[in-house]
Amino acid sequence: MSRARAGFPTTNSTTIMKINRLIVLPALALLASALTSAVPAAQPLFPVVINGKWGYADKAGKLVITPMFDQAQPFAGGLAVVKLGRWGYSDGAGKLAINPQYDAAGPFSMGLAAVKQGGRYGYIDTDGKNAIPIQFDEAEAFSEGFAAIKLSHRYGYIDKSGKIIFTPQFESAGPFSQGMAAVRPDKKFGYIDTSGKLAINPIYDHAGPFSEGLAPVELDHRWGFVDRAGKLVITPVFDEVHGFVKGLAPARLGKNWGFIDTTGHFSINPLFEDAGEFSEDLAGVRLSKRWGFADKSGKTVITPVYDEVMPFTDGLARVKVGRKTGYIDANGKFVWNPNN
Repeated sequence: MSRARAGFPTTNSTTIMKINRLIVLPALALLASALTSAVPAAQPLFPVVINGKWGYADKAGKLVITPMFDQAQPFAGGLAVVKLGRWGYSDGAGKLAINPQYDAAGPFSMGLAAVKQGGRYGYIDTDGKNAIPIQFDEAEAFSEGFAAIKLSHRYGYIDKSGKIIFTPQFESAGPFSQGMAAVRPDKKFGYIDTSGKLAINPIYDHAGPFSEGLAPVELDHRWGFVDRAGKLVITPVFDEVHGFVKGLAPARLGKNWGFIDTTGHFSINPLFEDAGEFSEDLAGVRLSKRWGFADKSGKTVITPVYDEVMPFTDGLARVKVGRKTGYIDANGKFVWNPNN
């Protein structure tokens, strides 16, 4: 899910940049889809826990990397963030590719990862070398060639060489998506383009990242969507929304969630207590305080029996039952049982 309460956050200590929740939380869906996209093994690996220690299993549920880490995150860019006292990175064989030496560490994107040492942030490459010196108050993952950073209480952007491209001047700043980034120069949100030019005036109370040409914006406590030209194409009438995936976006009216199309009409009626974005043609939905999955027709195809769920990636979805986690396939069958 794109909100932390609907699933598993990456890990509090690896959430590098704290900015407005309506920018961060929709972006988590983008991050979740990327985290398992590039691993060095022949097939994707999934973090699993046995007796309090973390390792990795393959898609069939076979244990590939023996549980030995205090915490472990999904693979991104060929490496996975792991904790052994401090934070480092493991390769697909379970070998420490970058020794645990950081106070916090983020996933690799575009060959670089944000890390924290001594209260400051910088970036390392996949060899563990300091690619951009430790110097920032906060730092975010790279997206479309830029990363948001914080210096002296203001956010700006750097390129992959570490050069400050857009001077820290914003109260908050989100990741670039489809050539645009949501920023808050003062009290309101707008968007800049990749030249740093203010492309959409800051008139919104909150704003999220673009997906499929549309971005969620809040105006007078109601949510709608703008296009990249800044035109309000879906009138702000919703109490809450997430981003579009394959033409559908979760939206809440009153207490219930449904899914709207790009015209702003409900394609799936608001019948759910909560809902997340679609991933691999299934979306997490909550009914009677439990999570399951619905298909694009709105039919609940995986019975809501879970306390929390994450989006499907590489054919599996991570689920939580009580305090235990496991993985299910698209048929709802456990590949890795939470009792392990």
